[in-house]
Amino acid sequence: MMKLEGVEAFIHTAEAGSISAASRRLGLAKSVVSERLAELERFLGTRLIQRTTRKLSLTMNGQTFLPRAQRILREASEASAELAERSGTLAGPLRLSAPVGFGILHLAPALCTFLAAHPDVDLTLELDDRFVDAAADGYDAVLRHGAVGDTRLIARRLATSRRLLVASPAYLAERGTPGSLAELEGHSAILYSNRDVDWRFQVSGGWTAIRPRAALRVNNGLVMRDAAVAGLGIALLPSFFVHSELDQGRLVQIDVGAEAEGAELFLAYPRDHSASAKIRALADSLRKSFGDPPYWEVPRSP
Repeated sequence: MMKLEGVEAFIHTAEAGSISAASRRLGLAKSVVSERLAELERFLGTRLIQRTTRKLSLTMNGQTFLPRAQRILREASEASAELAERSGTLAGPLRLSAPVGFGILHLAPALCTFLAAHPDVDLTLELDDRFVDAAADGYDAVLRHGAVGDTRLIARRLATSRRLLVASPAYLAERGTPGSLAELEGHSAILYSNRDVDWRFQVSGGWTAIRPRAALRVNNGLVMRDAAVAGLGIALLPSFFVHSELDQGRLVQIDVGAEAEGAELFLAYPRDHSASAKIRALADSLRKSFGDPPYWEVPRSP
C-alpha cells in the first residue's frame, strides 16, 4: 500500500531540491526521509529520484508522478480538513510564506492568536523576501504586499497600507526637506531592490515616476527603515514598517504635494483548489488582528 508519508517525502524533496532540505522542512532526520523515499519507489516499482554526489534530479517517471503526488497529498489534506471542520475543529498542516519584515513585525503576533484558537493546526511559516511562487513551491498560501498578478492564484484582501516618504531629522537638517517631486529627485534614496526602482506618485494627470539617486539598494524593508533612521537617505516604505518610528520622532514623513502609490496586503492561494477551511479561518483571523483600518494606520495618542 502506498503511504502518504512517502508521497509527502517525495514532494518535499522534489520541491526543495535535496533530501537534506526536505528533512528540514518536515522536521525529520535525513535517514527517515531517505527510507520513506526508498519505500515509495519500491511500492511503485520505479526510480523517482536520480541521486548523485553533486545533485539530485527527478527521473522521467518522477516528473510524471510529481503533479499527481501533489494532488494526492492536497486532496487528502483537504478531506481531513473538511472532516475536522464538520466536527467544529481545524487540524492538519498549513504551509505559509511571507516577507521577512512584515512577518517579524506583524504576522508573527497575529499567527500566535490564530494558533491559540486552533491548536491542532500544524503551521509552517517560511519568511523570504524573494518572490515566492506559491503554485510551484508547494505553499498552501502566501502573504503578498501589493497587487497579485498571478492568474494561478486567488487573493483574499487582508488590510491596506500606504507608502510614505520618510527620512531622519538629521538627514533633513543636513540636506533640506524636499517640498516637490522635482526637489525629491535631487536627494539620496534607499531603494527596495525586489521591485521597480521608480517611485510612483499620483498627480493630476495620472501617475508620474521619480528616479532618485540610490544611496543603497536592499531587498529587506527593515534594513531600509534602519538605514533611513541612520540618516543615509530618503526611503519610500509601507506604513507598517515606520509607524512606530514616526510616533517616536526617529523618522519624519515628507510631504511633496503628491501621494505615493499605495498597496494592499493579500493572502493568496493556488487557484487549482478551493480555499480550505484553514485558509478561510486564517484570513478572517488576520483581518481581525490587523483591524480595519489596520492599527499601523491609526495615529497614536500623544
